[in-house]
Amino acid sequence: MKRYDGYLIDLDGTMYLGNERIDAAAEFVAALHKKNIPYMFLTNNSSKTQSQISEKLNKMEIISTPDHVFTSSMATAKYIKHNKENAKCYMIGEKGLADALEKEGLIVTEENCDYVVIGIDRDVNYEKLATACLAIRNGAEFISTNGDIAIPTERGLVPGNGAITSAITVSTGIEPTFVGKPETIIMDEAMNTLGLDKEKILMVGDNYNTDILAGINTGVDTLMVFTGVTPYEDYPKLKHKPTYFVHNLKDWIHNIK
Repeated sequence: MKRYDGYLIDLDGTMYLGNERIDAAAEFVAALHKKNIPYMFLTNNSSKTQSQISEKLNKMEIISTPDHVFTSSMATAKYIKHNKENAKCYMIGEKGLADALEKEGLIVTEENCDYVVIGIDRDVNYEKLATACLAIRNGAEFISTNGDIAIPTERGLVPGNGAITSAITVSTGIEPTFVGKPETIIMDEAMNTLGLDKEKILMVGDNYNTDILAGINTGVDTLMVFTGVTPYEDYPKLKHKPTYFVHNLKDWIHNIK
């Protein structure tokens, strides 16, 4: 079994479902912490800040600091800044996205926008969608933090940011640039922050179409768990298999060394 010097770990469906911690999640992270193996929680969740996510993890007794968290909002803000400093952005999203844009010095406005940026927004309404569509038709570049069409919660699967994004795509006929998993943008930014080469990192997640394909698309080894979106019954049908799979993270802890 290959030894890994760093781990990128998904949250929803891997560490927790909604507000319920997944079995062995805390023990898995504690084992990494004990071995001094660097890890980062890599999430498509754009709604929360680093501090909010870290606080949630700590309440679940999963060892975390804000620096352990890297979100699709952070990757999106960094991507925009690389392309245009002080860019004007119309935003549909929540606190996590607003915080990330502000930290990168980007301007959130409804007027003369360079970018329309879409993140999960549980208060989305017709007027927000209309403003986004008008800005895109006026030439603003269309960016979406992630394409997740469904989010695993303790209630079951509920609409994700990809569902909101699709309404704008259908109306404008314009496809967005997606930043989050399975795209390489978020992976490259996270690996740069972690400071390790891709050959030394393991990507851990429950969603084949986001977490696992993110690893495959960037040449990073992957560990798939069946505690969230993708059921074990789908495994035989997967065209490109993950490097490893376990039914529960407790089955991997003995491989941490």
